[in-house]
Amino acid sequence: MPWFVWLLAAAALGAAEFFTLTLVLGLLAGAALVAALVAGVGVGLLGQIVALAAAAAAGLILVRPVALRLMAQQPITREGSAALIGKQAQVVREVTGTRGLIKLAGEEWSARALDESLVIPEGALVDVMEIDGATAVVYPRELLP
Repeated sequence: MPWFVWLLAAAALGAAEFFTLTLVLGLLAGAALVAALVAGVGVGLLGQIVALAAAAAAGLILVRPVALRLMAQQPITREGSAALIGKQAQVVREVTGTRGLIKLAGEEWSARALDESLVIPEGALVDVMEIDGATAVVYPRELLP
């Protein structure tokens, strides 16, 4: 019953992966499953170890880098206040380096100018450069390159 030992090892490694989230132990659990399959068809201990090593190497060399790259990518859609960056707004009350009010996405937002020396008059169109808490940091459209 060596296949059963490999299944226990796979289960233990899978449980450990659940707590570490490194992808290494999960790939080793998959390799242990391959070794269990090889043991189940009657291959000897040396063949089981070779199957374990080959599956582990393939997982660590081929699968893990791809999985890490995919996990590191930013989501395609932005949500919340991050979705407002780059949007156009209209100044409702004069915007300076410290205060002001704009109409952004149908709502009034407190705002301040990106360049503290700028004074943006009421009615001007601005672009939202960033969101700082509940304040939109804006820059006038006519000054953009």
